[in-house]
Amino acid sequence: MENTTKELHTLRGELMLAAAVCINSLGVVLMLYSGAGISAISSVPFAFSEVLPRLTLGTWTYLFQGLLVLSLMFMRKRFVPPYLFSFVVGFVFGELLDFHEWWIGVLPTSLPMRVLYFLISYVLICIGIALSNRCGLPIIPTDLFPRELSDITSVGYPKIKIGFDVTCLAVTAGLTFFCLGHLDGLGVGTIAAALTMGKGVGIVGDWLDKRFRFITVFDKHKEQAA
Repeated sequence: MENTTKELHTLRGELMLAAAVCINSLGVVLMLYSGAGISAISSVPFAFSEVLPRLTLGTWTYLFQGLLVLSLMFMRKRFVPPYLFSFVVGFVFGELLDFHEWWIGVLPTSLPMRVLYFLISYVLICIGIALSNRCGLPIIPTDLFPRELSDITSVGYPKIKIGFDVTCLAVTAGLTFFCLGHLDGLGVGTIAAALTMGKGVGIVGDWLDKRFRFITVFDKHKEQAA
């Protein structure tokens, strides 16, 4: 018998968003540390941090995310308050990236450990994205942008997501190749993640949907207004 709403365990969307930001930031840095490459959504800030290292990966991340938020407002031709909250979430995400980069060098770097780091990071990012998509709150701009662009253009999300990821990887390849003389941050892990992570997120999401429901403070306001 299928679970009903009453049978599902309740999770606070606010706490799950915080958990998702922590999980995703660790996953991104751990994947990069594994040597298998970086995730597509973080590849552009990484490229800028390598080409212009005066600013950290975290700083370039929230600058890039700020540009995405401004682009969405420009396309919608209006000010969208929730987008600003999304930028704040992205700012925290960027700061956590710098924090994880600060300590992660203590981990051993043997080949078996690097393989393990990639597998752990892959699972972490899948869990983090699945939580973000269900928390009921504005999410980091790199996840928000393809979802909102799909709504604005009426183009299917899968096509927008693939196009966004490919564009990010192309920009990363161009920046690092022409400015550094070699490709940097792109590896077999980047390709594997781009091709399969959507399925991984779907598996985690289905597991969550069967066991949990997510509520936020906004849900109470809606009930009171009804």
